[in-house]
Amino acid sequence: MSLRINDIAPDFTADTTEGEIKFHDWIGDSYAIIFSHPKDFTPVCTTEFGAVARLAAEFEKRNTKVIGVSVDSVDEHVKWKNDISHFAKVPANFPIIDDTSLNVAKLYDMLPAEAYLPDGRTAADSATVRTVFIIGPDKKIRLSLTYPMSVGRNFSEILRALDAIQATDGVALATPADWQPGEDVIVALSLDDSQAEAKFGELNKVLPYLRFAKCPSK
Repeated sequence: MSLRINDIAPDFTADTTEGEIKFHDWIGDSYAIIFSHPKDFTPVCTTEFGAVARLAAEFEKRNTKVIGVSVDSVDEHVKWKNDISHFAKVPANFPIIDDTSLNVAKLYDMLPAEAYLPDGRTAADSATVRTVFIIGPDKKIRLSLTYPMSVGRNFSEILRALDAIQATDGVALATPADWQPGEDVIVALSLDDSQAEAKFGELNKVLPYLRFAKCPSK
């Protein structure tokens, strides 16, 4: 059965470039982004890992840990990190999981249960291992995105989505299309006008069911 929004992210123990981790313990009280790749030393994935390396300070500001998954070994990941850092011009200081067992790829429904790594494999053999998950401190999945091999991921959008998740986490708010941090947010229909105004201040009532309020600071 596929993973859905608000499902508990599967826990696992794995070797990484920073030693063994137990995933839920590693997340702790932070948000987490887990982003997966079908193979080390591939061109699109190198640019993506480089983008994550450049955003390290942005993720840290948002109390968010990032971790990569690739179905290669820790030894290969360590070598690949040199290429990533060379491309990005900054260190790639986040861990990468050794998923040669395909345990994580299968737990997160990125490969079928019967999948295996053939001898002489290429990235095409594990092409569906190309997903991003945002996970909350409660260990629930807040977002998932899966990309084809030919499309590099937009980490500016992933950062924007993380901001939207954090802005609306635990409150009766949502973000409109193309929302950017600091812009007005939508008040949930679970609150009537008087409840919404008491909670969020003056409303901009565009339609009876579409009411905007200032985004509260977290």
